[in-house]
Amino acid sequence: MKIAVLPGDGIGPEIIKEAVKVLNALDEKFELEEAPVGGAGYEASGYPLPEATLALAKASDAILFGAVGDWKYDSLERALRPEQAILGLRKHLQLFANFRPAICYPQLTAASSLKPEIVAGLDILIIRELNGDIYFGQPRGVRSSPDGLFEGAKEGFDTMRYSEPEVRRIAHVAFQAAQKRAKKLTSVDKANVLETSQFWRDVMIDVSKEYPDVELSHMYVDNAAMQLVKAPKAFDVVVTGNMFGDILSDEAAMLTGSIGMLPSASLDKNNKGLYEPSHGSAPDIAGKGVANPLATILSAAMMLRYSLGKADQADRIETAVKKVLAQGLRTGDIATPDGRTVGTKEMGDAVIAAL
Repeated sequence: MKIAVLPGDGIGPEIIKEAVKVLNALDEKFELEEAPVGGAGYEASGYPLPEATLALAKASDAILFGAVGDWKYDSLERALRPEQAILGLRKHLQLFANFRPAICYPQLTAASSLKPEIVAGLDILIIRELNGDIYFGQPRGVRSSPDGLFEGAKEGFDTMRYSEPEVRRIAHVAFQAAQKRAKKLTSVDKANVLETSQFWRDVMIDVSKEYPDVELSHMYVDNAAMQLVKAPKAFDVVVTGNMFGDILSDEAAMLTGSIGMLPSASLDKNNKGLYEPSHGSAPDIAGKGVANPLATILSAAMMLRYSLGKADQADRIETAVKKVLAQGLRTGDIATPDGRTVGTKEMGDAVIAAL
């Protein structure tokens, strides 16, 4: 089983190091190969997604990804910025289904910004479509406005669009995921305003006919954002488009206590995937040894479960993380009054000890 290891920028190398340590502690035969990506890729080859890195990702059974981005690259033209690396990997590998579980562990209810009774027992799966929507839609750019109140003025524009096959394939993924859980699926859109969202809703309703055992409901994105704070445990599986999913999954992350606890999987039609923490590169704390590696370690567990057929080993890692939290160990982002604050390496070592 070949795994492409792409640490990236900021805290990426630190958190990836701990996840690799955990993988190496499993007594499995993994072939791990590292390559630069993001700002590190730009420094190595002048491009955030070097050809050699893309070739490695294509040749691997799964990709373990850290994080990309740094303020020093903000002046580069958009095509050369570190964030283009992850967009490029999603596009070239056709990773269209993003799984972002939001689980509030019992030991971390005090770390959430919401009352314990609101978040205790929270277990949501957000499924985000990754290849379409306004992030990739054409045309886009800057031009002179052809109409409107300020005709002739300079304006920026992007295009939101979804094709029927794009919506159908993510719909099937979401319904099948719901079948394995509580058989409840909430589709989030903005059908009262956007033609793209009405089209999304129509296709979801059509696909639902193939899954009569799953209860499908619809919710406007603004209401969904409110309900995630008001009554998050009312949700089970949520499916939505690229932009709405990006926003809602980060909101859901804070319900758990910290975005540093949220893993994610981005899968193709054959369950080959890229696995990464939901958080960013956090350049302000890079190199300080204080970043939370648990989202990356849990991402490695998702990799074992979805792409490498090692569900038993995934269970071991997830159980070890729960044990470490029960022992009271906390990185700064999830620190609680009754916990003991540790660094990145100490947390990784604790997970290995718990294995």
